[in-house]
Amino acid sequence: MNICFVASSGGHFEQLMMLYPMMKEHNSHIITEKTDYGINSKGIKTYFVTQINRRELLFILKIVSILIKSIIIFIREKPDVVISTGALATVPICVLAKLFRKKLIFIESFSKIHSPTITGRIMYKFADLFIVQWEEMKKIYPNAKYGGGIY
Repeated sequence: MNICFVASSGGHFEQLMMLYPMMKEHNSHIITEKTDYGINSKGIKTYFVTQINRRELLFILKIVSILIKSIIIFIREKPDVVISTGALATVPICVLAKLFRKKLIFIESFSKIHSPTITGRIMYKFADLFIVQWEEMKKIYPNAKYGGGIY
């Protein structure tokens, strides 16, 4: 099985890397944001997209850039499944997964106990499997699966 693991930088990437044992077992690649500080993808093939902030003036241009790069990566890698821990930079590849009729798994952030993330609200509508890490989040996402903490 070919799996695309996708996350923004920082804590979202940290949570994604908790899935490393699964990454090792499958043909996997990672898509994450390019930052000034390095990342440790533990030898898994990694692609970088532009880091974005929804409050930036160039936000729309950057999201289009990410979409174009995501299309290229998606066509090259042909994933069967996309697994995301958020956030915003991951939306284009997740939407592509659905357009290409691939499975999409979204894991809502561990840091969210009582309120949803913006990306979570978007992905809840699209994900084939939506996982929350806190039982309390089932009130917000009633069709989600409680998976416990990723840590």
